[in-house]
Amino acid sequence: MSARDLISGEADVNSQDEDESFDEETGEVRRKTNGVKGINGHLEDSSEEDDDDDDEEAAAAVRKDFIVEDDEEPEERERRRRERKKRRREEREEEEAGLDEEDLDLIGEANPNFERRAPSEPKLKRLKRGHKEDRDGYRSKGIENIFDSEEEDETDFRNQRQSHRTDPRNLQDEFADFIEEDFDDRDGAPDDDDADVARPAVRTYTGIKDAAGLDEAALEDMKEAFGEGDEYDWALNIQDQEDEREGGLDPDDPEAIAKGLELKDVFEPSQLAEKLLTDEDHEIRAADVPERYQLARAPYRDLVLTSEQFKEEGIWISDFLWLRKKIKPTLKEPFRKAVAKVLEFMVANEYEVPFIFQHRKDYLIHQEKVPVTPDPNEPGAPDFVISAEKLLDQEDLWRIFDLDLKFRALIDKRNALSETYKKLQDIVDFHDKVFETMLPAAVTMEELQDVQDYLHFQHASKLADLAALNASSTANGTHRRPGSGRALFDRIRCSNVYGLVRAFGITADAFAQNALKEGRRRYTEDPASHPEDLADEERIMDPPEYSTGAQCLKAAKVMFAEEIALSPKMRKVMRAAFYQDGVIDCFRTEKGLRRIDEHHPYYSFKYLRNQQLTEFSDQPDLFLRMIRAEEEGLIEIKVRMQNEESFKKRLYTEIESDNYSEIAEAWNRERREVLDMALLKLDRMMARGVKENLKNECEDQVAKRCREEFSRRLDQAPYKPKGMVLGTVPRVLAISNGAGSLGRDATCWAWVEEDGRVLENGKFTDLFLGDPDRGQEDSEDVKSFVRLVERRKPDVIGVSGFSADSRKLYKLLDDIIERKDLRGPTYEDDDNNDRSDKLDLVIVNDEVARLYQTSERAMLEHPGFAPLTNYCVGLAKYLQSPIKEYAALGNDVTSISLDPAQAYVPREKISKNFETAMVDYVNLIGVDINAALSDPYTANLLPYVCGLGLRKAQQLMKVIRLNGGDLINRAELVGDTSQQRLGAVGGRVWVNCASFLYIDYDSSEPEADFLDNSRIHPEDYELARKMAADALELDEEDIDAEVNESGLSAVIRRLIREEQQYKVDDLILEEYAEQLETNNNLRKRATLETIRAEVQNPYEELRNNFTLLSSEEIFTMFTGETRESLYEGMVVPISIKKVGEDYLEARMDCGIEGTIPAIDISDRPDVTPRSLYQQFQTVQAKIRHINRKTLTATFVMRENEVRNPVKHNYDREAGDWDDNQERADKDSMKEKNDVSGRTQRVVKHPLFKPFNSAQAQEFLGSQARGDVVIRPSSKGIDHLAVTWKVSDNIYQHIDVLELDKSNQFSSGSTLTIGGKFKYSDFDELIVNHVKAMAKKVDEMMLHEKYQNGTKAETERWLSTYTEANPKRSVYAFCIDPKHPGYFFLCFKAGQHAQLQSWPVKIVPQAFELQRNMYPDMRALCNGFKLLFTNMQNGKRPGR
Repeated sequence: MSARDLISGEADVNSQDEDESFDEETGEVRRKTNGVKGINGHLEDSSEEDDDDDDEEAAAAVRKDFIVEDDEEPEERERRRRERKKRRREEREEEEAGLDEEDLDLIGEANPNFERRAPSEPKLKRLKRGHKEDRDGYRSKGIENIFDSEEEDETDFRNQRQSHRTDPRNLQDEFADFIEEDFDDRDGAPDDDDADVARPAVRTYTGIKDAAGLDEAALEDMKEAFGEGDEYDWALNIQDQEDEREGGLDPDDPEAIAKGLELKDVFEPSQLAEKLLTDEDHEIRAADVPERYQLARAPYRDLVLTSEQFKEEGIWISDFLWLRKKIKPTLKEPFRKAVAKVLEFMVANEYEVPFIFQHRKDYLIHQEKVPVTPDPNEPGAPDFVISAEKLLDQEDLWRIFDLDLKFRALIDKRNALSETYKKLQDIVDFHDKVFETMLPAAVTMEELQDVQDYLHFQHASKLADLAALNASSTANGTHRRPGSGRALFDRIRCSNVYGLVRAFGITADAFAQNALKEGRRRYTEDPASHPEDLADEERIMDPPEYSTGAQCLKAAKVMFAEEIALSPKMRKVMRAAFYQDGVIDCFRTEKGLRRIDEHHPYYSFKYLRNQQLTEFSDQPDLFLRMIRAEEEGLIEIKVRMQNEESFKKRLYTEIESDNYSEIAEAWNRERREVLDMALLKLDRMMARGVKENLKNECEDQVAKRCREEFSRRLDQAPYKPKGMVLGTVPRVLAISNGAGSLGRDATCWAWVEEDGRVLENGKFTDLFLGDPDRGQEDSEDVKSFVRLVERRKPDVIGVSGFSADSRKLYKLLDDIIERKDLRGPTYEDDDNNDRSDKLDLVIVNDEVARLYQTSERAMLEHPGFAPLTNYCVGLAKYLQSPIKEYAALGNDVTSISLDPAQAYVPREKISKNFETAMVDYVNLIGVDINAALSDPYTANLLPYVCGLGLRKAQQLMKVIRLNGGDLINRAELVGDTSQQRLGAVGGRVWVNCASFLYIDYDSSEPEADFLDNSRIHPEDYELARKMAADALELDEEDIDAEVNESGLSAVIRRLIREEQQYKVDDLILEEYAEQLETNNNLRKRATLETIRAEVQNPYEELRNNFTLLSSEEIFTMFTGETRESLYEGMVVPISIKKVGEDYLEARMDCGIEGTIPAIDISDRPDVTPRSLYQQFQTVQAKIRHINRKTLTATFVMRENEVRNPVKHNYDREAGDWDDNQERADKDSMKEKNDVSGRTQRVVKHPLFKPFNSAQAQEFLGSQARGDVVIRPSSKGIDHLAVTWKVSDNIYQHIDVLELDKSNQFSSGSTLTIGGKFKYSDFDELIVNHVKAMAKKVDEMMLHEKYQNGTKAETERWLSTYTEANPKRSVYAFCIDPKHPGYFFLCFKAGQHAQLQSWPVKIVPQAFELQRNMYPDMRALCNGFKLLFTNMQNGKRPGR
């Protein structure tokens, strides 16, 4: 099958319907179109049909022995030649090399309106449908419009324009597509006023809107999104030129096709990379190596480890892992052997982790025979027992995989250094014992970096010569080495001053060896002269640079200090000391002094001191928060040695001489100064390294915690109702009220079958359960709900939502189920009696459903569903298969927060850990490969199968479909040339993935094998068949007879057919395993156990039961709060819902509700609640108790309680906190406030904070857009300031003037802003002013014309757009960060027009442009176009 069979429509033979047809997508009637039609955008005429007729006539004449003479005129022949060439070009474009159906679909996914092709059908059927498809407006998509949507009939429009050359003066001018009307769909026409000022357009082309089914505005939007369609004409022109040179190409010739265009010739590299269609992606698909191995080892593709390096790697990794493993010391050698064997599997055999864990499990376990004391009462008892110890688990295997990559990087760098050293020796014959000793001893990248720094320092001049030589050889001798490029230290080394360095009596390496306590001690020798005297000698001085003794001595000390600092051994000493005795101190900066107050999340470490490095292993999130605070400039983290002075004194003894004289003392003094200089450099270097390593370690720990939590989410089977087998997919009814209030807002529901189809959905608006005792009937929605349950008979009902009201919905549904006695499915109990229990009702984890409800995937699967209905679908599918829902998220899965510190870890690390967890559990459950062909959710699991990946999974599916569809057995995956079946995977990848892709066993299919439906690997099929024969007690003759009659799987088929699987339990596998190991050197004890289990229950569900949420998890899901963010004793704002005679009912922002009795409202018993408070008022209250199960709380509002909130108690030891600094900072801040002389205003409002502008911005930094702080103003006691967050790092400060104040400290009864807006209180101001503007900001930033970048970036985008579309004009909005509350409207009226921008001001309920108010974005856009049109017509001056 060629690409043309998949793309092109063929001619119809027997079409009956000549007048009209129906669109399969929309159901709209489509009329037959007469006239021009084309393929790939090229015009066709009837000549092709005539050619066919001519050919048939010629063939008929030949059959009748007639000679047909070619008497055509040369012009006619030339015309036919051009037509044939054109047809060949069209066919070649449809059969692009590499552009098969899968590639087109992959690229087409970039277009949201892309429509996948229907599966291919027999050619006769396609021929019969040909004309109808043409009448329906079907147009094949060629390479030039592969990204175009099915709406884009503009290609035909362009073809007509090319065919019928129209006078350009008849075209619309360049602003016709710029001044486009954004009319409301409900109106359908412009206003009369707009029509008066709109520029009349000359319409040259008619019928396009009708043909495309689009109105004029939609056509212009389409042009703006996709251009005129001529972006790739250059590529087609090149092809035309090639056609002219070659005289036409045969599309059936593969070599000719190869000369055509490729994807990379047409599409941007970023587009190809996004769709995995680059050359590298094709190489990965083609290589018979697991995809994850190819990607991970790509940087070391050319690195080949020697046998010695491979042995070294095994020891290196085992030593690294041994420190973290809690295994008996006697097992260290077996542990090393196990690690070495795993490395052999990974490197030599290229087995992936799941394969090793599943099929080489015996090598991960250490077994030994432990003798036992003979029992006289049991003479036949064995003399020993088998003791098994698990050496490596699956997580260890992933760790080995990561360490293998790190070791490869280590060896790669070591080889590069060794090669450089050899090249230096080729230039100059020398040996550096330090380098030659330390290079092979370096076992970390840090130590290798030390060796590299040493080499570049010690042999800088030789390296410069080598670089010059290399440059000379590559530049044909034209490169000249600079004469004055030597560094300072190289000059000292080559001068007489270096003799003074030697006079210190000990080399840097010898001193470092003493400090390292390696080998025998090296003693320091004193010169005969005083340091100053020796420096003044002529043999030392080296004028003009070093013409005095002081200069010489200073240079020598600097040189010696640098040699010590760059000594690999000395760095090793310092690094060990830092990791052993290092401590971390936190120091607040001036910025942090102001911003980090007692309520700030960073206050817990503002004055933290003396923290051991090991302490962060238990709280890695603390150090990551410290790093984040340091990045924000709020604190400074300092790493130091705890006993630095004693360490320094110990080093002094290693560098000083043991002599007692004035000269010796003078030289020792100089040596100590040199050492101090070196230690200063080393301290800074080590501190940076320790911080970076500690940061990486903490990130790895947090990522590991996230992986463990994600694994817990994956390790749950579908929800199991009573009586069902674990792993059975339930039928689910999912219900949610979203963020709405129960009884006021709609409650949506969706019914999802076990196969994932959404068969029914709807909503309830009044779920109210009546009270028979009071004569109240149930609402109609309750009756509808009961009928729905009785009709659909769900296995489980899932409930969730975005607020605490969802907990009320759960309680209401539970009451309905209880009162109406709604039952679950019927099942047989242990006594074989039919029974049914109360219908299951569960609260579902909604983290996946929240991402699904507004996703593109949801829009494609259920285009007519409301987001809340899609949310219900997500809940239902999560109950049916959590792992499939997580896999369907793709890269978005990292958006799910599984740990409070996850935000501090790079997304790449989280993604990598999530991927390995998915690989583990996908291979645990296996993938039904035939189901994956038809179910995209199952197909989403394929990239995580052992040996596969995104690319190989795509290739696998494509080849299986090309081979005809469903597989019968696993062997078909590797193909069969005799049956002309393509190989879906190579042999090595097949070994990895075979046992994890299962095929349902069909006993009626002769080629089907029961073992293909199990976890048993094909390499062990013979073992399974042998076990089956032994279980059936068949001898060799019986086995041969069965095999000869029914094939290799005959014995297994008989075992299954006779239902004798239980007999494998009677086999003694221990003896069989010993025989295999003795005779065949195969360790298969664990494999035999797997075979026994799989024969009886193939691919048994091994995951845990579906995990129900705990009360704490439900509390966090519905409220967004945790025990750390909301606790008893905390003071919070509450909104009064109801005011009673002796109580208040209130609600927190998170949805938690509670009551306050009169005794807790006020200290005055004579005052009633109604006299103090009113409904919807916001007040401060202290939490007395929280019921996290019912999502309720009790509050207290008495002033003495509110003024004394409970503070965090940090568990600190003495010396961990700098109390003196904390006290001094508080006194300093108090003095600054006193000096300012400003009266500190206090406003009784929950949003009031005693902040200045900087503190308000800091406080709002982590808040949502539109959040507000009320604060004191510097303009006087009759002013207050309102600061609100416009966008990230953009805050608007609003001056509020208070009028009608009863006294200077009270709030005014009238609040005015700019003399224009007046409000009665702050609640009204916030809602009607700030929130109204925030809503307009949201409307602006969600508009399609909004650009997220800066003004400069937006203008660059405008310029790029107009360069690509010279005749078009374009405009866009972007935010003005320098003027909060303003946006830029940037526009460019054509390619050569000047970039312009107008300010757009956000005001409550409107946008202001050029002093005109517009209520919404549509009006703003249309208003701008009218203003621009008027400006062009000279009705108002331009800017």
